Amino acid sequence: MKELLSNRNFASLFFGRLVTNMGDSIYYVAAMWLVYELGGNAFYTGLAGFLTLLPGTLQFLIGPLVDRWQIKRVLIWTQLLQGMLVLMIPFAHYIGFLSVLFILIIMPVISALNQFAYPGQAALLPQIVRKDQLVKSNSLFSFAFQGVDLAFNALAGILLTVVGAITLYMIDAVTFIAASILFSLIHLSKKERVNEKQRVKEAVLQYKNDLAEGFSIVFKSHLAKFLLGSIVANFAIGSVYAILPAFADERGGSELYGLYLAAISGGALIGALCASLFGRFAIGKLTILLFLFGGCMWLVSGIVPHNGVSILLFGLSWIPIGATNVIFGAAIQSMIPSQLLGRIFSVTASLGAMAMPIGSLLGGYFANQFGPGIVYLSSAGGILFIAFVWVFNTTLRSLPQSSSLKPEEMGLPSDSFIVSNEGIS
Repeated sequence: MKELLSNRNFASLFFGRLVTNMGDSIYYVAAMWLVYELGGNAFYTGLAGFLTLLPGTLQFLIGPLVDRWQIKRVLIWTQLLQGMLVLMIPFAHYIGFLSVLFILIIMPVISALNQFAYPGQAALLPQIVRKDQLVKSNSLFSFAFQGVDLAFNALAGILLTVVGAITLYMIDAVTFIAASILFSLIHLSKKERVNEKQRVKEAVLQYKNDLAEGFSIVFKSHLAKFLLGSIVANFAIGSVYAILPAFADERGGSELYGLYLAAISGGALIGALCASLFGRFAIGKLTILLFLFGGCMWLVSGIVPHNGVSILLFGLSWIPIGATNVIFGAAIQSMIPSQLLGRIFSVTASLGAMAMPIGSLLGGYFANQFGPGIVYLSSAGGILFIAFVWVFNTTLRSLPQSSSLKPEEMGLPSDSFIVSNEGIS
């Protein structure tokens, strides 16, 4: 870790993500609870979740742009724009214009700007660290994401009752400005910079080719087989995010809402920090065991009456998600050329995430009809489904450990990489 943080570019990117994740955590907790308060039932939180998650399904459109644009400039401006949009909510409150509709309009716009962060980071990492540092780098970024969420989701839930959501938004705006300053400290070599004077017609044609290439690589490889399980799991995750405010309100209030969100981050953080240890085992068998464990913990957490035990078990159910995110991400980064990472990561993220907004919308609807507890328990089935998909699929079940995984084993022949590199050089 000391060696990575001594790398100025890595440190600037890492601490920039650390700060902006603070802002994301504060914003999400404040926005979802404010929507629940103003709307009065779980349907509005489900709708808010749907609109917030919807831009993630279009992330595949961003991948080719990340591969072509100056990533540093993109990261800076998206942070500044998010900060300005967040400030519009306190402003609307002070002039008496704040409503559920206003928040529902702002949330997806902020979310759309945030879609540049993940593929941008994924594409930038292989350029600023060595190949043998990718797993550790991804683990640290998972810590930045999940560790900050762990602290600030719980803290935001408490602050909601002390200072209110409007003050949280003002604090949130400061974090986005600070993140943009940190990203401005990144220095990249000239070869990373792209030709921004390319004619419009050529740029559009190249964009279409890059987009098609990203989909082609994913669907001609075994990466596509990962998506079936992730689609069902993300449907379940979208559902539970939508109903958590109502579920926590039934059990105690906004403090519990923050703690349930913190449990998600805590479990994913533990999984991310254990990724190096888990990486010693075969991916196929490891994934089956982890998600069987996670699904069972989630199911039991919705049954036990004690809030502390419920939150603990819910957190344990997120360990598999945190671990496999790091392991899968590092494996893909090590096999795919850096020039293609933006579009590959954005395509897989979009296809995997497309079920989340639908899950959020339907989760809010069914919670309003049958109660949030029923939706919470049903969502555990999505985690268990991943284990069953890997059990019955021979290719996935027999995957070796990530360090020995070869492109050919993922359906990514080496000559395709040569063609891809020649096409964009």
